[in-house]
Amino acid sequence: MTAVETASATMGTAAACDALGVSRAAVYRRRQPTRPPTPRPTPPRALVPLERQIVLATLDSERFLDRAPAQVHATLLDEGTYLCSPRTMYRLLDAAGEVKERRDQVRRPHYAAPELLASRPNEVWSWDITKLLGPVKWTYFYLYVILDIFSRYVVGWMIAPHESAALAERLIAETCAKQGIEPGHLTLHADRGGPMRSKPVALLLADLGVVKTHSRPYVSNDNPFSEAQFRTLKYCPQFPERFGSIEDGRAFGQAFFRWYNLEHRHSGLGFLTPAVVHFGRAAAVRAQRDRVLATAYAVHPERFVNGRPHPADLPTAVWINPPVKKPTAQDAAGAAIAMPDDLQPSRILEAPRRSTTLVIDGGAPFINSTSVSQCH
Repeated sequence: MTAVETASATMGTAAACDALGVSRAAVYRRRQPTRPPTPRPTPPRALVPLERQIVLATLDSERFLDRAPAQVHATLLDEGTYLCSPRTMYRLLDAAGEVKERRDQVRRPHYAAPELLASRPNEVWSWDITKLLGPVKWTYFYLYVILDIFSRYVVGWMIAPHESAALAERLIAETCAKQGIEPGHLTLHADRGGPMRSKPVALLLADLGVVKTHSRPYVSNDNPFSEAQFRTLKYCPQFPERFGSIEDGRAFGQAFFRWYNLEHRHSGLGFLTPAVVHFGRAAAVRAQRDRVLATAYAVHPERFVNGRPHPADLPTAVWINPPVKKPTAQDAAGAAIAMPDDLQPSRILEAPRRSTTLVIDGGAPFINSTSVSQCH
């Protein structure tokens, strides 16, 4: 505006506005003197200050505190009293800053999406429970599975006849002992099921120094690794429609989880097996693959039109709900947008290790029929 006023003295207002791309109407409005606003006169039908106080006191009384103005108006009419119209009640409440939900309501907390990062094995585990159909209708067995999200290695599993916080507590304790988990080095993620949020499990995790996180309520994709593992289980060709007994389920689990950990080549791991990644042999296996591909390329380079082939990259970081990068500043058109750095998962204070744990052979499948019967 200052440049327009300076140029208008020599070239005129219209030419100056056209040259600088400014609306002439805005310039003319700016030149007009500022007039103080004229106060609106009070209509003769308006309520006097005493009447307004009576209306507000009635609306804020204990009797009408949880009612809408239309209901208050109708109730007073039934009692032979007229104070004002419902619209006037709303205007008086708005002037007093009381146009809001006046009844007692449940104030649910805001649940932020869990953002968990795993850059090595035994850093973030995910666990869940799924139902297995029993021999007849309305009978189920419950499969507990603990999965390392970085290596996709099933570190612990159990089949039980029911969901139980005590069984979950023992499963987690034995799995942590088997994997040699140190306090403050593991995050255990789960949904919001009963055993997951139970007090015994929470106290155990505090004793072991394990951070616990939960999915948001009614959100199905906050625990994706466990859900994907259950899909692999139930779409397995050998998975039966029903299990004849809990022993049948345990026998199937022994074979399936041995195959899943030792033979299943996971696409998210560069088609390595979970055991290879979990126990630190991924680099050696990839180097062996690279040597084989180099030999094949040296013998027949004409067969590789895109140059020398390389094996798939090794996993470096795995996220549950990676943080969304949002622009924070843009100085001018075409300028680079600054992004916040990636967030790191928070840690809780280290807690003392629990003194009583049961160690299970790391080379064998997690649990056998003897240890299951002891859990009951």
